[in-house]
Amino acid sequence: MKQCGDRWQAAKSAGTSAGTTWPKFLAECRAGKPTEAKPNDAAAKTPDSAETAEAKPGAKPAADGKPKAAAPQPKGKIVFPTAVAAKHASLRPSQARQKTCGEQFRANKADGANGGLRWLEKGGGYWSLCNAKLKS
Repeated sequence: MKQCGDRWQAAKSAGTSAGTTWPKFLAECRAGKPTEAKPNDAAAKTPDSAETAEAKPGAKPAADGKPKAAAPQPKGKIVFPTAVAAKHASLRPSQARQKTCGEQFRANKADGANGGLRWLEKGGGYWSLCNAKLKS
């Protein structure tokens, strides 16, 4: 088990695990099969692989090999609240931040100050950015 664990860590750090999971790697290691996958070869990639020309710049591959959604790029000005609204101060901190950000988001809609962001988006929408700003 220890030897298989060492091989697994070495394969992961060298980037040669090629999406193999630990249980599968361990089963192959215990069975005596070769466990290290070959490094990714650009010539051997298929058109539907994770790193095709269509992959978005900045998208990082997830554990399953598919690219993660890149963080949305704001288009224009974005207005965030500077502090939690006083009327929400009696609520739990997370709830106060959510209500404050929600009110600002709705106010920004009329002015077009959401930078093209939706409330929730993969990779972080208005709520995610606003929440982070109010937490800091």
